[in-house]
Amino acid sequence: MNLFKSLASSALALGLLANTAAHGQSAAPAPDFTLAYNIGGTTDYRFRGISQSSFKPAVQGGIDFSHKSGAYAGVWASNVNWIKDYIGATDGALEVDFFGGYKGELAKDLGFDVGVIAYVYPSNTAAARSADANTNEIYAALTYGPVTAKYSRSLGNLFANPNSAISQYLEVAASFDVGNGFSITPHLGRQTIPNQTASAGDYTDYALTVNKDLGNGLSASLTLLGTDAKEFYKVAPIDNLGKSGLLVGLKYSF
Repeated sequence: MNLFKSLASSALALGLLANTAAHGQSAAPAPDFTLAYNIGGTTDYRFRGISQSSFKPAVQGGIDFSHKSGAYAGVWASNVNWIKDYIGATDGALEVDFFGGYKGELAKDLGFDVGVIAYVYPSNTAAARSADANTNEIYAALTYGPVTAKYSRSLGNLFANPNSAISQYLEVAASFDVGNGFSITPHLGRQTIPNQTASAGDYTDYALTVNKDLGNGLSASLTLLGTDAKEFYKVAPIDNLGKSGLLVGLKYSF
């Protein structure tokens, strides 16, 4: 940012504040709600460490509604490959997520977030091979300072896995501002899927992401991640969907 313009803008803002105070006026009230939009792409769409796009690029976007009460809702979409490549279904190349919840503060620096999310794969035919890919989850999270712990639980089968109701995912992540528009986000998660032979679907994932705010709503990310997922997430000729990887992402928010 140009220093002169920054100082000029600050001086103008101070002048407006002084003028407002002199006339006994208060600042404009915060809006009752906001709508935000985002669109972006990634070299590999990973969810809980597992590739959803078979290590291919994905285009993604969403809309977020937030009310000043703490209520929120939104929709998000991405192309996917795993339903065809991993399950062997004939249809199911799109993921559309619908979510809603409520967030607030329990005490100073201690926030909470509870909600429900529906992962919908329109026209997917995964049920012909295993189980329907559509999945519903409830979640609850606590945030203290830069650290967030979140628990998610499926209400039915999890992502085309038969007899997998009450699957659970526990994760801990943090976000650290390191200056100059950069932030670092470490992440650790544990997925458990019941009724699978020898707990074959259970695994741990871990990631480290470097984010860069490029200004004007544009941001970039670089993520190094991995899992200890085994044969359960591997099917010929697709490699293990949980193998280690390096992802590059770009997003525009407006």
